[in-house]
Amino acid sequence: MNGYRGRIVDQIVQGALDTFGAVIIQGPRAAGKTTTGLQMSASSIRLDSTPELAALAETSPSTVLTGKTPRLLDEWQLAPTLWNAVRHEVDERAIPGQFILTGSATPADDITRHSGAGRFRRVTLRPMTLAESGESTETLTLADLFSSTTIGGIGGPTVEDYTDLLVRGGWPALVAQPNRSAQEYLRSYLDDVARVDLPNADLRADPMRMRALIRALARNVSTEISAAKLSKESEIGEPDTEVSAPTVRKYLDALTRVFVVEEQPAWATHLRSKVRLRTHPKWHFVDPSLAAAAMRASRGALLNDLNTLGLLFESLCIRDLRVYAQQLDGSVYHYRDEVGLEVDAIVELDDGRWAAFEVKMGGSKNIELAAHNLTALAAKVSEKRADQLASLNILTAGNTSYTRPDGIHVVALGHLGAA
Repeated sequence: MNGYRGRIVDQIVQGALDTFGAVIIQGPRAAGKTTTGLQMSASSIRLDSTPELAALAETSPSTVLTGKTPRLLDEWQLAPTLWNAVRHEVDERAIPGQFILTGSATPADDITRHSGAGRFRRVTLRPMTLAESGESTETLTLADLFSSTTIGGIGGPTVEDYTDLLVRGGWPALVAQPNRSAQEYLRSYLDDVARVDLPNADLRADPMRMRALIRALARNVSTEISAAKLSKESEIGEPDTEVSAPTVRKYLDALTRVFVVEEQPAWATHLRSKVRLRTHPKWHFVDPSLAAAAMRASRGALLNDLNTLGLLFESLCIRDLRVYAQQLDGSVYHYRDEVGLEVDAIVELDDGRWAAFEVKMGGSKNIELAAHNLTALAAKVSEKRADQLASLNILTAGNTSYTRPDGIHVVALGHLGAA
């Protein structure tokens, strides 16, 4: 496919096709799932092209499953019966690499209640990382932070550049066409969430209340805000109206189902002391540009509000860490305990190894505070978990990466790339 910009998940999808009968590429609308699926497939059908195709897939699924393999079934969730049809077809053919399913919503549990274990592999495609969009020098990889004792790198984006990237986001259409208005594009994206995306996923939400919740989430991105507090902060602008806490929880589930927001779960680990861990998740938009658009935060406004810029930069770091961690079969968590020690991100691999990350825009005092928090965490975990610690890291908006004398890595986000 001419002009295709490679994605980090490409290798993951290709490897999954070598093992599983079907691969599900899931993720937010406009992240590039269809383009990636077409790159990997030999034939395709787009169920959202006409209502008749979705109806045909429901009544005669074998018709749409026929074609050269791997066969792409785009927006497959519009015909829920395809889940069992693909499952049975994979069993009958007994050959890997038969189907690629792409979709912008996670179907209800009853659709996928029949197990796809051993048949399906799910891969999440998020908006582009700085490496994928070409803004990272790719001097380092996340894998390096799990294996190297020293690192180094110079160059890359400036704070002003990062601010531009936050407003634009990693959306392929905006990366490919930089003259388009990111703010208009993304405000339209958010307006369509309640009006189009949720109904297409058989979910319902009042557009006015959903917009109010999205604005509240944007103001509290990268925090552990509760449903009760989100309820209070979801301003509708009419007397005696509010987004109740139960409605907030329902809407958060809905936004998660359509990959608009993602929770960053708390890290569960064993500590040397009896200090209790906090278990509330942090909330992030799948791309921090959505938060900027919801707040109508321009480049200039963010540069004049360093606190908000810092929270959005943290969310940008989490976005990229999630993509790089998926490549290593890892997950991204956060840490906070009852005595107030907080670490922004923990990347844990399936084999138990982990690396801790504090996020700071820059500044020597901030770097020292981050190093203190990381060292304190390392001293708190159990001996077994201490043995599995790969590295302590400070992610910055600077343009220099290096290893401090105490062994803590200072890493410019714009130096990270694919493994």
